[in-house]
Amino acid sequence: MRHPGQATGCHTERGAIVQLDTATYQRVLGDELRRLRKQRGWTRRDLNGRLQSDISLQTLATYELGTRQCSVVRLVEICIALDEVPHELLARVHQRVFSESPVGRIRIDLRQVVRDEQPDLQPLRRWAKGRLAESNGHHGPDVSLDISALERMAELCGMETVALIARLRQISGAAEPVE
Repeated sequence: MRHPGQATGCHTERGAIVQLDTATYQRVLGDELRRLRKQRGWTRRDLNGRLQSDISLQTLATYELGTRQCSVVRLVEICIALDEVPHELLARVHQRVFSESPVGRIRIDLRQVVRDEQPDLQPLRRWAKGRLAESNGHHGPDVSLDISALERMAELCGMETVALIARLRQISGAAEPVE
């Protein structure tokens, strides 16, 4: 029996094994659903009112947070309510999870983050200052951040993960995708 978040392997047409981290996939799917809802200026209650079936606001929240698996039928229903083509949504999720997408891992220069003065990035600045102080010159100022760290930092800064990555790229010319 597999557990949520456990990586599972499958073979592609070419015979290569692809690892699927279900927790990451669910989290990215939820991030995309939340982004679509907010893009329309809707609350979860607004979205819920457009659904064909009756589900709780808590259930919608767990889909968006990626803590609950969404059935295919439920996902299609949510996509219809959001006026989104399901296979296009899944294609974006797939790209974010399996490619060198900007939402994978990025490398940033902590010194440049500390020098930035954008008010909404204050939590990130505090973290960067702490990391630099911890290293005490023993480690370089560059750090590599994975999807989980980027999502948490975006949440602390009150912005979408994709928006935070764009800002980090503006701040630090060294913000590069990492394999």
